[in-house]
Amino acid sequence: MNFLFAFFHSIRWQDIVDILLNGYILFRLYVLFRGTNVMRVLVGIALLWIFQRIAVTLGLIVTSWAMQGIIAGAALIIVIVFRNEIRNVLQAKNLKALLWDFPHKTVRTPIDSIVEGVYELARTRTGALIVIPGKDDLDEIIQGGVTWGGLISKEMLLSIFYNGNPVHDGAAILENNRVTRVGAILPLSLRDDLPQYYGTRHRAAVGMAEQSDALVIVVSEERGQVVAAKGQTFVPIYDNLSLKKTLAAHVGAGGANNQGIQRERRELAVAAAICFLCMAGVWFSIAKGMETLTSVEVPLEYSNRDSGMQIISTSVNTVRLHLSGSSALIGSLRADQVKAKLDLSTAVNGMNLFSLSRDNITLPPGVRLNRIEPPEVQVALDVPTRKELPVQVDWVGALPDGLILESVSVTPNRLAAIGTKGLLEKISTLYTEKVKLDRLTVSGQVDVPVVTKTGVRLAGDSPGQGKVTVRYTIRRRDA
Repeated sequence: MNFLFAFFHSIRWQDIVDILLNGYILFRLYVLFRGTNVMRVLVGIALLWIFQRIAVTLGLIVTSWAMQGIIAGAALIIVIVFRNEIRNVLQAKNLKALLWDFPHKTVRTPIDSIVEGVYELARTRTGALIVIPGKDDLDEIIQGGVTWGGLISKEMLLSIFYNGNPVHDGAAILENNRVTRVGAILPLSLRDDLPQYYGTRHRAAVGMAEQSDALVIVVSEERGQVVAAKGQTFVPIYDNLSLKKTLAAHVGAGGANNQGIQRERRELAVAAAICFLCMAGVWFSIAKGMETLTSVEVPLEYSNRDSGMQIISTSVNTVRLHLSGSSALIGSLRADQVKAKLDLSTAVNGMNLFSLSRDNITLPPGVRLNRIEPPEVQVALDVPTRKELPVQVDWVGALPDGLILESVSVTPNRLAAIGTKGLLEKISTLYTEKVKLDRLTVSGQVDVPVVTKTGVRLAGDSPGQGKVTVRYTIRRRDA
């Protein structure tokens, strides 16, 4: 849990923008190239890249190297082999289509064209067998036929079932807005309750409807009658409006529209999620791969100390931080970006022991804290007290030959010192700075600062403001 918290805390807003931007670029590539051979090859390269990263993680050096070479070669092959397809996709798009438009892949079945074609066939008493698939796969049911790719139109249907056309006896398969196969052979029904005047074409329509969820339309060449078969139903269609309604209900057109569009939206949403997840994985992989370790030593700042207490001693004044992050972030790390602070608001009089954690350290975003040395700090606090102490001159050296220091007076001769009780108990005298005797030849006076120990200071209302006046008398030694 702490690792996850530290990880998410280390993510910068620039990292989020980085992931979102590249995820959107990846998603746009999917939108532009979906359904093309380029997209399928790109998916293959992505899978190879995932396997290559797994090989790197497992330490499979040769496998990783081989996959890396294959990926580089595949990227070059895409540009060479699919250059025309790539050019067509990019040249046919305007700026809106490239950046944010979502071309709809779902194509509506042209119901009006089918209705017009069927009733023209019925009017001319041209036999026809038309299959409009549902959700079932018909490849295992339909046999033979010729692959087609023409757009559905009235003229196209009339041409397919024209008596002079070699494929007019078979079935035409319509998918979306295209005729995908003609001259197809459908399974025959074995039902014995069909009218005697129904021929092979009708039995094929019933057989196809029995084995799939397709809608099959039959045009009788003897009577010009239109019949629709779906499931176990086999009903005559007497007018174009009824046929149009039957087709619309089958393909999901009209108000229920459009399961295809909804399905496409779900597909795009899933693709977008996958793109952003993949880019997050790539970012994490690269960021971890470029991670650098370093250590810095920073001063430990003590804050929120009770104003009535004073710090007597600390076990450390600096701490060493072991950090990690991307090489770019570690390389640009400045001293003022790293701080270590210890909150003394809970400290009590006496010795206190504090554990240092991530909360005590300030780091720039993207840099992670691995370890703190030392992990604990001891801080001694005490309440300051006031004590009057005598002042004594700190003489050094010796007077020139023949001279005697006859008298010395210090003004003021006592000063008030403030410090902790423990420190002041160890001090009985305040000393001035060192005064060199070898420089004194005649009587006089000199102002000399008073020296205090660490943790002790002179009271602000003391006369002389930390200095004393030393008056001295010197005479010549008697001969």
